[in-house]
Amino acid sequence: MTQRRLICLAALLLVAACEGGNVYASGPAPDLVGALPELPPTTGGGTASGTEGTFDHPAALGDVTTDVREALARIEEEGPPGYTARVQSCRKLPYATLGRVLASRGVNLSGDGAGALYRESDQALGAPNYGARVAESTEVTVATASRMFDLFVQAAPEIIAAMPTLDACRIGDRGAEMFDAEGHCTADGISCLLGVPATETHVALCDTFIARASTPERGRQIAVASMLAAHFTCE
Repeated sequence: MTQRRLICLAALLLVAACEGGNVYASGPAPDLVGALPELPPTTGGGTASGTEGTFDHPAALGDVTTDVREALARIEEEGPPGYTARVQSCRKLPYATLGRVLASRGVNLSGDGAGALYRESDQALGAPNYGARVAESTEVTVATASRMFDLFVQAAPEIIAAMPTLDACRIGDRGAEMFDAEGHCTADGISCLLGVPATETHVALCDTFIARASTPERGRQIAVASMLAAHFTCE
C-alpha cells in the first residue's frame, strides 16, 4: 500500500512540473510525510552507543571529568594546554649540537676527559650511523640521558674554569663567574651556562645542589651538570 501511494505522488508531481500549474489549487495539500515508508524503530543499543563500539577506560586512568577548580589550578601551575604541549614535546639534543654547546662553553672536544667521553659516546648519545644507514635518534632514552649527565659532570670543571674568558659570557669588560667568592651560584654564571636569563629559582636550586653535596667542590660540579641536564632534557 505504501509503495502504491509513493507511485501516485510521483505521478502527480510529474504532471505538475510538465503543466506548470498548481496541482494543489483545487484542494488541500496531501500529507507528504505520511506518504513516506515507516522506518523500523530504534532500540538505542547499537554499536555506536553500546559497550561493544566504545572504548572502556580503565578505572586506573581516573575520572574522565575534571573539576573546574582542579583544571584552573593545573593551568596556573603548568600553563595553558597550548604552552605545555610545546614545552613537554622535547626531542633529543642532536649529537653535533651537543658538541657545539660544549665547545661554546669552553670544553675541548679534541682533548682528554670530557672531550674523549663525547667522542666515544656517539652511539649512546644517539648519533647517526651512516655506515649502517641508521638515522639519528630523536628520542631521549634512559641510556642517552644517563650518558649526557655523565658528560656534563665530566665537563663541569672545564666549563667553570673557562667561563670568565668566554666572549659569549662577557658582561661589559668582565667575564661572568659561575660562582662568587663565597662559592655561591651567580645569576650571571647560570645565564651564561644555559643561554637564558637566570631567575631566583635557578640560583636557589643551584645553591641547593652545592649544600647537599659531600664537598663544596663536588657540589659545584654536580650543580653545573644538573643545571645543564635539566635544561637540555626539558625536565
